[in-house]
Amino acid sequence: MPLRLMELMLAAEHVDEVKELLKDEPVVDVWYDRVSETQVLIKILASMEETEHLIDLLDKNFSMLDGFRLILLPVAASVPRVEEEEKPQKPEPEEERKKAERLSREELYATIKDTAKLNRVYLVMVVMSTIVAAIGLLRDNVAVVIGAMVIAPMLGPVIGLALATTLGDWDLARHALKANAAGLLLGLVLALFMGYWLEVNPYIPAIASRTEIALGDVALALASGVAGALAFTTGVPAALIGVMVAVALLPPLAVVGLLIGSGHWTLGLGALLLLGTNIICVNLAGVISFWVQGVRPTTWWEENIARRATKAVIISCAALLALLVAVILLSRKIGAPMILKGIF
Repeated sequence: MPLRLMELMLAAEHVDEVKELLKDEPVVDVWYDRVSETQVLIKILASMEETEHLIDLLDKNFSMLDGFRLILLPVAASVPRVEEEEKPQKPEPEEERKKAERLSREELYATIKDTAKLNRVYLVMVVMSTIVAAIGLLRDNVAVVIGAMVIAPMLGPVIGLALATTLGDWDLARHALKANAAGLLLGLVLALFMGYWLEVNPYIPAIASRTEIALGDVALALASGVAGALAFTTGVPAALIGVMVAVALLPPLAVVGLLIGSGHWTLGLGALLLLGTNIICVNLAGVISFWVQGVRPTTWWEENIARRATKAVIISCAALLALLVAVILLSRKIGAPMILKGIF
């Protein structure tokens, strides 16, 4: 059972209030340490699933007090072991609530915000991954392309945008959009430069397969978005799931630059359409995943804003996706080439 340790710094006069508040809450253990004449450090051990509820409860009751500070720490292990049956009894039926089987909102936000920032390391990672991906595509070497995707620099900004939509957080959305735009633009310019100077054969299987769209590509991108969101909410190492998100973004981006840079405009625009489709699908799947898992803002007015933003994004992305699927099905029915040359 994943555990979290909450350290709460509070004025000593409020200790009894905390004890009363936590009396019926599903905590594993609580310790009270007086650090000064006026301040007390309260340590609360709880399961990961209960963390968000406890944070919201403590924040609601004590955040307006001077000296309040709540710190959340992951627990690698506990001795003696905390078993499932050691948990306190469940609340009465009227007080029952759905557990958040994921990281708490605050932990999730802190993790994603750090990975969604535009900085030098992110830009260098984009450059390296684009170069490796382009070389792998030109050599038709799947292993090299996978190596580029392992770097997965765009995972944070892409999932950050989905989380920002779900929470209605415009500050996070701004950071994620800047990082996404900078990463895509830098990767595209670099791939264009490589396409201009290097010999590009558009019939290489690794390149040709990314100049057309099929329903399988849509399903892959949707699955990538879900996997990316789950990687953060469940605490799975992001590098593992980041490969799947990179499958939908990095190779098509490199193909767009290589083909357009080498003068194959029609095929390049076909790859660009695939890239745009993947971006729509990944964001749509990410937003829905966060929403289904119950990621919500803390206050009702923020939730209203978030609900409107989420609804707008889901409707617009779903409409674009439905239109694309209709085009794919129609092209199959009339026997049109999947590259969709006629569109361009």
